[in-house]
Amino acid sequence: MKGTFRSLANPGYRLWFAGAAVSNVGTWMQRIAQDWLVLTQLTPNSATAVGVIMALQFGPSLLLLPFTGVAADRVDRRRLLLATQAVQSVLALLLGLLTISGTVVLWHVYVLAFLLGCATAFDGPARQTFLADLVGEAQLANAVALNAASFNSARMIGPAVAGLLIATAGIGGVFLINAATYMPVLGILARLERAVLPRPPAPELPGNLGAALRYLAARGDMLALLFMLFLVATFGLNFPIFIATMTVAVFHEDVGSYGFLTSMMAIGSVAGALLTAHRQSPRIPQIIRSAAIFGLCCLLAALAPGYAAFAALLQATGVAAQVFTTSTNSLLQLEADPAVRGRVVSIVLAVFLGTTPIGSPAVGWVADTWGPRWALGVAAASGFGAALVGLLFCRKQKAEGDA
Repeated sequence: MKGTFRSLANPGYRLWFAGAAVSNVGTWMQRIAQDWLVLTQLTPNSATAVGVIMALQFGPSLLLLPFTGVAADRVDRRRLLLATQAVQSVLALLLGLLTISGTVVLWHVYVLAFLLGCATAFDGPARQTFLADLVGEAQLANAVALNAASFNSARMIGPAVAGLLIATAGIGGVFLINAATYMPVLGILARLERAVLPRPPAPELPGNLGAALRYLAARGDMLALLFMLFLVATFGLNFPIFIATMTVAVFHEDVGSYGFLTSMMAIGSVAGALLTAHRQSPRIPQIIRSAAIFGLCCLLAALAPGYAAFAALLQATGVAAQVFTTSTNSLLQLEADPAVRGRVVSIVLAVFLGTTPIGSPAVGWVADTWGPRWALGVAAASGFGAALVGLLFCRKQKAEGDA
């Protein structure tokens, strides 16, 4: 694994990485607590309600697309991140107070999820492009992969901690702890001003979102990657629904088992992110293979005969999903002109997160109507479909080269 952690040699990135690691744990704790609050206290185990909350939380990435990437390209990214992180902390605090006071109802969660989605819509492109400001172009792919490893390590730790805290401090206490985890990030961002590299002038691609769309329209490789990402992100990455409904409706387990399953998938995701970080640069054939393997793992998970087998298959699914998403994200960022990178990243995140309003309610409905195993079958189809799109693009590219 020599070279896997090479971007951590940058002092500024080390600070950012450490602060984000703490905040990521809190974020995953809140996700588990929020899903459990909705499933067990505010609804009668409604997967559809969880899907609606996911749609409200991730939909603003698409709704605010004309503004988020432009902000990342034109505004001081460090200051923008200070604002978005502070807003997220306040929203977690509000949800915690509502829950502890016993006044929380489903529409409160809906509204706060939407506001959180608005904050993260601006946070995402700024966070992704801020990595280049810290480590430079040469280490960007490695830093993206290590960030993914950090996020998924938190996915492994956060749910397990959330399961314990829900039983001891209550669901509301988990939300309050998450609000506090933003404090280290805010402190580190305040110290990072001197560590940020000068941003290169970019007069060649001025304008707004339209400039990025025109840029992408001329790049067949990037369009193919975006469509592959659209299929998997929309219909395949709804694992809060898959895992929650399989836990409750199929295996009849409790919140501790739900947290364990989420952590098991996260183990695979961390392995996938570290595997991607070890490689020098991603390639389209590698992305095609990971999409096909993701589809196969989802299909096998849908057919899992018991809880233990399902847990093991989630690990393999996590490896494939993370290699696919991290490699796709890295390759799109590396291929994008730095002048329009913030807007390209906002489009990538809109595809990755903003398509949730399409996919999560539909997948939740499939889980409620035909059962969680059929919902996982939809995820499997998304992986196979993405692999097919990639193969067709490579065949077309080869045919054009031969001509």
